[in-house]
Amino acid sequence: MKLFSYVVKYDTGFAPNPFWGFCTLACCKPKIRKSAQKGDWIVGLSEKSKGNQIIYVMRVDEKLTFDQYFNDKRFSAKIPDFSRKEVIFKCGDNIYKPLPDGNFQQLRSMHSKENEEDQEQKKKDLEGKYVLISKTFYYFGSKAIPLPKDFYELKVGRGHKCNFSTDFIKSFLDFIRQHPQGINAPPSIWPKNDDSWKNMNIGILQTNNENNL
Repeated sequence: MKLFSYVVKYDTGFAPNPFWGFCTLACCKPKIRKSAQKGDWIVGLSEKSKGNQIIYVMRVDEKLTFDQYFNDKRFSAKIPDFSRKEVIFKCGDNIYKPLPDGNFQQLRSMHSKENEEDQEQKKKDLEGKYVLISKTFYYFGSKAIPLPKDFYELKVGRGHKCNFSTDFIKSFLDFIRQHPQGINAPPSIWPKNDDSWKNMNIGILQTNNENNL
């Protein structure tokens, strides 16, 4: 079991996307998405200027290809829908639609331009090859929690860290498990008058989960 730590530069609800019952990492951090395995843990910290606080922690419960992710009914709510006014519908990370020729169409999203694909972001996202899925996660967002001194080793600049001892990982997980699972607060970058982050965490995906049983 490994533990990965990195800095979440823009906590918008897009990467990671903690909504609809799953915390998913489908965009950004391609090296983590390519190398992390089922059972590993990921920690996203705020920037140094914001205290390197803990924004989220997730266990990798599944690892899917982009094809599998897009076509899995469990994650249909994570396909962005800009016809809806609530931000939760616009910040979905299920943005790569498989094409018959083996390529992908980048849907309108937080990683695209308004009327066209962002080729630079698309290349970076697809380099990760996989989408990481978690049902076991702790998302703190705008109420990120301070990083105890015992875990300062998690601090990282660019890139990520993953060479932590078994004892260190165990101690950190013991600490994080003292907090409530799931979504504890909205993302750091989120409209104050939009409560969709807490009202729509289950909805569509409950039905889809039942259909997939």
